[in-house]
Amino acid sequence: MLTMGIINTYDRIKVLDAHYRAIARAAPICHAFGFRLALYDFPFNMTAEELVEYVADKTTIGGSGKYLRLLHENGHFFVFDLPKKGFQPQFGTAVVTTSRPEKKRAITPNDIANGILKKSSYLLLVGLGRKGLPKETFEQAPLHLDITSAGISLETCTAIGCIPAYIMGIVHTIQSPGLENK
Repeated sequence: MLTMGIINTYDRIKVLDAHYRAIARAAPICHAFGFRLALYDFPFNMTAEELVEYVADKTTIGGSGKYLRLLHENGHFFVFDLPKKGFQPQFGTAVVTTSRPEKKRAITPNDIANGILKKSSYLLLVGLGRKGLPKETFEQAPLHLDITSAGISLETCTAIGCIPAYIMGIVHTIQSPGLENK
């Protein structure tokens, strides 16, 4: 199981356009590449179902909420407060996505792809906001992933699109040897 976890580091009280637009952008990516979507510390005081309708009403991104609805209907959309002692184990190993991974915790996109093929589960954490991921998540997550493998920092929505596409591209290439030559 693969889950994209988006952690809000913008305002935790006031709802901003960036909040619902990021959700609307992430939903079709998660749906397309077989990921679940988990939101952490977003300033919405509503149920997941109410949030789906709110986002669908606010933007045309992501088919006006079509993919967010599909994720929710399939039990693949979750809303949480940021955990203080560790992420939900049902999502698998927490992986911080960062351009500056700690060497002792660093994992490559190929490592993740090979883990997926061995049925490992991962919660890939992305920060939404200028500050990136909160410092405590770097300690809570046993693994750190630089999706570029070059120390290049990506804007949140770019990372949300790049991470699943790149990792699943590796998975599909490994599953279909010779595909890269066609």
